[in-house]
Amino acid sequence: MATGTNIHTWFNGAWHKGDLAVMKAADHGIWLGSNVFDGARFANGLTPDLDKHCARVNASARALMVTPNVTTEDMVAIIHDGLRAYSKDTAVYIRPMYWALDGGMSAIVPKEDGETGFAISLEAIPMAPVEASTTLTRTRFRRPVMEDAVVNAKAACLYPNNARMLAEARAKGFGNALVADALGNVAETATANVFAVKDGEVFTPVPNGTFLAGITRARHIENLRADGIRVHETVMNFDQFHDADEIFLSGNMMKVTPVTAFDDTNYQIGPITKRVRDLYWDWAASSA
Repeated sequence: MATGTNIHTWFNGAWHKGDLAVMKAADHGIWLGSNVFDGARFANGLTPDLDKHCARVNASARALMVTPNVTTEDMVAIIHDGLRAYSKDTAVYIRPMYWALDGGMSAIVPKEDGETGFAISLEAIPMAPVEASTTLTRTRFRRPVMEDAVVNAKAACLYPNNARMLAEARAKGFGNALVADALGNVAETATANVFAVKDGEVFTPVPNGTFLAGITRARHIENLRADGIRVHETVMNFDQFHDADEIFLSGNMMKVTPVTAFDDTNYQIGPITKRVRDLYWDWAASSA
């Protein structure tokens, strides 16, 4: 079942209205999990960092040994063409996807320079209201390292682990999980990168190869620094989040999500969290 509504699908060189079937039972992607995707947003008539998301899905494909077959520039053009089906006041989730069709050696490895499936799904999904927030708790599940999983890709095969994290957090009555890496340091949440604010300065876990340091995360860091706010990418432990004045999440889907509790520690939606959202949309409008 689709997440959004008013779906349009690009497949085999054309846009189709609706949630089109694009995979066959013998495709490597459905059988052996060689699926990658990325997510961008159309909101307020803007597509912030769309080119970076399209470039990243190509990089993710290569990380899974899948041969990308659409250039970044062509992908951006196809998406803009598809977005003509939506009004400027409709928020749309943009999801380009690749998967291998052919297996190589013993079928496990995607065939080198083999055929690749490609599709784009556009779904109307509203942006969260400004007052929307979430809560965090710890989870026993951790982020893998490069030696264990393709953490350098936005790959579908990574998400069952995230689902376990979310299910555990929700069973405890929280909205999301604050997740450790293999060494026990904070990496991110189950669905987004994470920031803490202390005494007017911003702290976020340093990218260490266990999580995808997001495009929106990088944009927030750049915007905050340009605004004169100090941002530290550093090793962080769970006590630093309990001690924080504010916590917010960063992800493509909702851009900024305030956190109002981490286990038994409560937070207000503070001025830096509000500022980072304003900075993001001001930047997006100025870059259009």
